[in-house]
Amino acid sequence: MSSRRLFGTDGVRGVVNVDLTPEVALRLALAIGTYFGRGSRILVGSDVRAGNSFLTSIVIGGLLSTGVKAFDAGLAPTPALQYYVRSQGFDGGVVITASHNPPEYSGVKVVMPDGVEAPRDVEEELEEVYHESRFRRVAWRDVPGSVARVYDVVDRYLDGVVSLVDADRIRSRDLKVVADPANNVGALSTPRLLRSLGVRTVVVNGDLSSVPSRNPEPVPENLGDLVSTVRASGADLGVAHDGDADRAVFVTGDGRYVPGDSSAILLCKHIVENRGERSPPRVVTAVSSSPLVGRVLSTYGIEVVWTRVGSILISRTMMKLGAIAGFEENGGFMYPKHQHVRDGAMSLALMLELLSYEKVSLSQLVDELPRRCVVKRRVYVDRGLLPRVYERLREAFPGMEFADIDGLRGVSERYWFLVRPSGTEPLVRVFVEAETEQLVSEVLKAILDVFAEVYGSEVRVA
Repeated sequence: MSSRRLFGTDGVRGVVNVDLTPEVALRLALAIGTYFGRGSRILVGSDVRAGNSFLTSIVIGGLLSTGVKAFDAGLAPTPALQYYVRSQGFDGGVVITASHNPPEYSGVKVVMPDGVEAPRDVEEELEEVYHESRFRRVAWRDVPGSVARVYDVVDRYLDGVVSLVDADRIRSRDLKVVADPANNVGALSTPRLLRSLGVRTVVVNGDLSSVPSRNPEPVPENLGDLVSTVRASGADLGVAHDGDADRAVFVTGDGRYVPGDSSAILLCKHIVENRGERSPPRVVTAVSSSPLVGRVLSTYGIEVVWTRVGSILISRTMMKLGAIAGFEENGGFMYPKHQHVRDGAMSLALMLELLSYEKVSLSQLVDELPRRCVVKRRVYVDRGLLPRVYERLREAFPGMEFADIDGLRGVSERYWFLVRPSGTEPLVRVFVEAETEQLVSEVLKAILDVFAEVYGSEVRVA
């Protein structure tokens, strides 16, 4: 964290006590407090990742040193804290979390008064204060004397979610759902939400632990417990969260993983056709989403606006242009009538409402969508040579339509791919989607061959 750039795609992240040390956390807190200013009311919350107990205390202490009035939300999902900041009139918030990153990571997210993470211009100002040590400290007599504990963050958040859906209709459907909160703060909200909506609930990986039973990222290879429990219990569906529960990834009753693009299409269709919300007729998503999104949603009169990867960019674009929804292919769905941020509980409530309207299974709804095969890989290389990789990819895939909004995206009629540097980890992400598994494998191999050619050796892929 010695470079000028601290903030990645969403906040500052690093391995606890390696990158994200007490010293780094304190300087970040002093920069945040300096930005918001003396007397500002800032809500601080966290998930249960290792190190968050000391990181939270350090952040609160740093804020107090700048004269900020800090409020302790305790353990809470990120969207719950964001909802509380906006609805209760706080000047801002800080969330101690690394979202989907591996368990050894933690991070710091800065939330603005509107409940959305800080935009890039605010991050740049915070980075300048951090690097130049331009911290504003108050006199001893002006340091706030106490930290108020806030106990109703999750309560108000769930009340807000339930108020926006037809709870009686959902109850009448008599659904059964398996929830996997990844041993983190989703366990404090999702089971309660399900039970309040009359859903028979089974929970796996539901105890709070800094050493989770599964990797926090809700991707197919990490959801074995969820899939097997859904099948064994005869549940209608399963839902999995990441560490801070702002994503919701779904599994069908027959145990199939539902890609985030597919669940987003279904929810957008539900918002338009069942909820009657057609204006403004657009959704916002990132270039990591499938081109199929635009083709399918256009049949419902919905325009797709594309952005660089990053939930903050999607959120801010939605707020600027207006939209009925925003989403990412990773399961992050944003419903602006609730709030302009990824929200795992709101996504789940909307999915339950969709099933109560359609009265068919999630499997049937997914089967109605165009079928595509998707693969994602992480490539561990020095990212300084990526421009050469992009150049060679253009040569290796002639005739494709390329875009460099974020990394390099290539689109053809039968397949597409995206190669881009991760904004949260030191690696390169590769996405490939095609009509068949064989074609996916062929395209992925060709991309990895380019990496091997550019780097002169075998590259580590996961």
